[in-house]
Amino acid sequence: MAELFHECGIAAIYHLMGNAVSPLTPQGPGQVTRLMPRMLLDLQNRGQLAAGMSSFNPDRDEILDTYKQVGTVIEAFRLNHPGKAEAIMKEYSGNAAIGHVRYATCGPNTRQYAQPFERRHGCKWKWFSFGFNGHLANLDELRKAILSLNGYHLTKKNDTEVMMHFIAHALRGDHPPDLVQVFTELAQKFDGAYNLVFLNGMGDMVVLRDPKGLHPLCVAQEGPLFAAASESVALQNLGFREVRSMEPGELILIQDGKITSHRFAPKQQSAHCFFEWIYFANVASTLDERSVYLSRSALGLELAQQERDLGKVPIDADTIVVPVPDTGKAAADAMAHALGLPSVEGLMRNRYVGRTFIEGTNRLDRVRLKYTPLREVLQGKRVLLIEDTIVRSTTLKSLLHHIRERGGAKEIHVRVACPPIIAPCFYGIDMSTVSELFAPQFMKTNRLTVAEQEAMARELKADSLFYLPVEAVARCIDLPQERLCRACITGEYPTPVGQQLYQVELARTKAAAAAAAAAASEPKPPVVCGAGS
Repeated sequence: MAELFHECGIAAIYHLMGNAVSPLTPQGPGQVTRLMPRMLLDLQNRGQLAAGMSSFNPDRDEILDTYKQVGTVIEAFRLNHPGKAEAIMKEYSGNAAIGHVRYATCGPNTRQYAQPFERRHGCKWKWFSFGFNGHLANLDELRKAILSLNGYHLTKKNDTEVMMHFIAHALRGDHPPDLVQVFTELAQKFDGAYNLVFLNGMGDMVVLRDPKGLHPLCVAQEGPLFAAASESVALQNLGFREVRSMEPGELILIQDGKITSHRFAPKQQSAHCFFEWIYFANVASTLDERSVYLSRSALGLELAQQERDLGKVPIDADTIVVPVPDTGKAAADAMAHALGLPSVEGLMRNRYVGRTFIEGTNRLDRVRLKYTPLREVLQGKRVLLIEDTIVRSTTLKSLLHHIRERGGAKEIHVRVACPPIIAPCFYGIDMSTVSELFAPQFMKTNRLTVAEQEAMARELKADSLFYLPVEAVARCIDLPQERLCRACITGEYPTPVGQQLYQVELARTKAAAAAAAAAASEPKPPVVCGAGS
């Protein structure tokens, strides 16, 4: 849904072994930074607010230099203006680079908050740049720890700056530190999700995946060329043939022309975010050896089986399956095929309406600008509308209104290829309070009933609504449930601080509800009419 914003994406590329030529870099070792915008374009689904890169070039005064701008990758790197794009590529040419696309989980949408973050220093091993994907659950604790150090000051309200200061503090001293040891010690302080790419003025690169493996990170090497990216598709489209997912707690170090792999945190139970497969990731990606497309297709087969079991909607010539574009399409196609129904694009998405353009409009206008119901397809039909998830429901309500009023559908039955979202995410997804979520308003326990789904359908003004059960997620991704983070659908968090924050949030929500109930029950003072009434 448009209500659920993507996380950030990170990328790294490095040309090893002197002047050896790679077929993937025909312009030579010193020009591998030209590949970074291409990589970031394939990660654009993970963040559209800003894009940037830091490059390393020992032959220029600015050994490490960072370029970043607000906007999409095309806008930030001026890719629609060949002359301007070429000037950027020349200025920031080098044999190594890290890159980032941003969605703001915290902090305003300004260039100052765009990544990578660069910390300049006269000492080359203390001059570094980094970008990260995720969110530190113990951010408040870390902020206090930094501010307790003598003379430290924070200028931004985000975890990126806090992380930068922790890294800088770990690099203090008169000799280059062991970078593996640096991040091993930091791992003991950080709680949450933090995939990271790091590049310093010595030309050292670090790529690491957090100990729980909450979010994906893939790597590949082809001859002298090494690359890493949040999703496999960014590496495959460059021409890498052997792409693998990094292990949780794995760190790759490039130093002195050599590449080595290390474990920077003790091995522990993984907790891969299941949302990566059902919503966030590019459908062409493979994450932790599981295809995103096949996982979404499996969700559709589960929906088809549920439809057969429930028998709520007649399967006849008037029934069609319609996906909410784009992430609902794979599930919708698989469901329709299993039921012998047509899967049709009854909703067309305008992919050229930027977020900035629609930001100031109201909810109905935003949906009208973004989606066009096809009356020729929908009129008089019984629509099985396939949605990937429901978070706040406000966009879905507007969408159902347009499908009925503008599209002329006679019935709309919402089928959700995900269990109900009942708890916030503290690891980088833009949903941080229980009160903003749709499902908890109706659910008395964590197990959803038919009656509760009927009440939800009435609220949405749908003819019916059904979610997938919680246990379907692990089956469809084909990973054991204990290896997945399903906190937002179970309330069970994989890290200690995540669980603590949830308990605090539940207490806050309960107190707010009690206060609202008390206020509503208080007798209102009588209206006293004046003499002139």
